[in-house]
Amino acid sequence: MERAAGEGRPLLPGSAGLSSAGAVFIMLKSALGAGLLSFPWAFGRAGGAAPALLVELGSLVFLVSGLAVLGYAAALSAQPTYQGVVRAVCGAAAGKLCEVCFLLNLFMISVALLRVVGDQLEKLCDSLYPNGTLSGAPSPPPWYVDQRFTLSALCILVIFPLSVPREIGFQKYSSILGTLAACYLTLVIILKYYLQAESLSSSEPPQPSRASSWASIFSVIPTICFGFQCHEACVAIYSSMRNQSFSHWVTVSVLSMLICLLIYSLTGLYGYLTFGEAVASDILMSYPGNDPIVIVARLLFGVSIVTIYPIVVLLGRSVVRDVWSTPKRGAAAVPEAHERRNRVALTVAWMAATLAIALFVPDIGKVIELIGGISAFFIFIFPGLCLVCMTGTRTLRPRKKAAFIAWGVLSVLCGTFVCGQSAALAVLGLLH
Repeated sequence: MERAAGEGRPLLPGSAGLSSAGAVFIMLKSALGAGLLSFPWAFGRAGGAAPALLVELGSLVFLVSGLAVLGYAAALSAQPTYQGVVRAVCGAAAGKLCEVCFLLNLFMISVALLRVVGDQLEKLCDSLYPNGTLSGAPSPPPWYVDQRFTLSALCILVIFPLSVPREIGFQKYSSILGTLAACYLTLVIILKYYLQAESLSSSEPPQPSRASSWASIFSVIPTICFGFQCHEACVAIYSSMRNQSFSHWVTVSVLSMLICLLIYSLTGLYGYLTFGEAVASDILMSYPGNDPIVIVARLLFGVSIVTIYPIVVLLGRSVVRDVWSTPKRGAAAVPEAHERRNRVALTVAWMAATLAIALFVPDIGKVIELIGGISAFFIFIFPGLCLVCMTGTRTLRPRKKAAFIAWGVLSVLCGTFVCGQSAALAVLGLLH
């Protein structure tokens, strides 16, 4: 696949030979993002901890299976990117569909990241400028603490300069920061539950959960898919590893998913036990703005998200350039000045569009439902298609071949169901 000039270099640190620990660490960084904040809300929506944990465990089988298939397909096709693997294994049409889904997914992830940053800015401003009273009348907060101003200013002054360069050299540091922020958030939620801090927004115990139904259980699958989503990066991670044996890759995948399962489950469980069904779709929004421990969690998580956004923009630019250059075969060399203008213009357009949507979306849960549906393509559908295509071209025992094809078809069907359900929920949400 032709690469965009200056943007085809590996994003991963140590790409000459990534160690096992490095691969696990970057897999964790890819998965532990904005979705972590919504897991307590997903537990409440599923009707309690037990059904939500069952959905997690069931999804884990497909998650690990998808990672294993993608690693094997990457080895077979010798392609360094997800879309390149799909194109080589499943054909040009599937590759083009993968590029479109990849681009849409990255765009919606950018919206979710800005929505998370906006929520944290709102709470931080509330702690600095609480709604006080002046002569007995409520005094409105100053204009400069309005989220529309603060988030726009942050995008212009901080995020945009970080997003314009060709390469994001600090990714290895943001990986450490993102994992630390996720672990700190989980510890804060657990401690808040056991300490029963008086600063919680309500002193009353959480309301008991409603009885779960199949509809409520299935409705949280998109959120869980978004939370565990690291499949888009897994091909690049596998291609960068020093040891690329299949058994080693499976070990790395299983270990990464188990660590994610532990962090997500603890966060979802204790956040739900603390607030019950009253928990916000962003768990940090359920805590008061003046709690010092929670303020640190907000700052850590916000800085982590700010460092992730430029990487998503860089990936989005590279996919746009791939989609644009492929029909033209990428033959002509792009002048430096022209490439710079295109890069700046594309970054401005990407940031303006995602910022506009983020400012007018009231609930991050709505965004994550949409992303979870798109994630089904990368977790279920494309790995299932790759498995079916690879099995069809190899000589295997009839029973083994039939089992692989059946699993691939089942994965595609499950992904189609999740994607369709997510779209239906999004449409119903807009209608109501």
